[in-house]
Amino acid sequence: MDKKEFYIKSYCTIENGVIALNGRPVFQDDEKDFLKFIKSAYKSLEIGYPKFYKMDALSKLSFIAADVLLDHEKVMPEDEKNIAIVFSNKASSLDTDRKHQASIEDEEGYGASPSVFVYTLPNICIGEISIKYKLYSENSFFIFDRFNAAHLHQYAESLLKTEKADEVLCGWVDVDGESYSAYIYLVSQKGEIQHKEEEIYRLYNN
Repeated sequence: MDKKEFYIKSYCTIENGVIALNGRPVFQDDEKDFLKFIKSAYKSLEIGYPKFYKMDALSKLSFIAADVLLDHEKVMPEDEKNIAIVFSNKASSLDTDRKHQASIEDEEGYGASPSVFVYTLPNICIGEISIKYKLYSENSFFIFDRFNAAHLHQYAESLLKTEKADEVLCGWVDVDGESYSAYIYLVSQKGEIQHKEEEIYRLYNN
């Protein structure tokens, strides 16, 4: 039986005002305010998904990164596909949790806001991507102190080798106040970059 080999087909990063696809910038802005920056990117990239405006910061970050990558790979919502999603970060949904807590403590307000509360789980960002692209495969969200390439590598390989997924969208999506970072990549049986821990770290550090 032939041993299957897997590759990093494409990757997208968002950090310090730059959105890059496979190492090449596709959008840049000096705006320091994250929400203004990501809104500007959404408009410039002409994504056209009105629900974007209702998302929390983590979902907006994840959604834009995934959309840039999946659009590049010509993944269409109407096509049948088996793409799993495995994301991670260190702050969970803390950025939204703070807003939720503030709404509860606001004596002059009307209590907790359902539109904020719905985003008080980090995996909701995966749901937003899945809704647009109609991805019904396995998905998981892990919380680590730091980027954990070993875990992502092992988990993705397991999904692919057991044929629970044809491809896996993996990575790190983290928002905490004005600090934000996204690094996602698509693992497949096609590509040029071998799916190895050292390669995952190399692309992350670049």
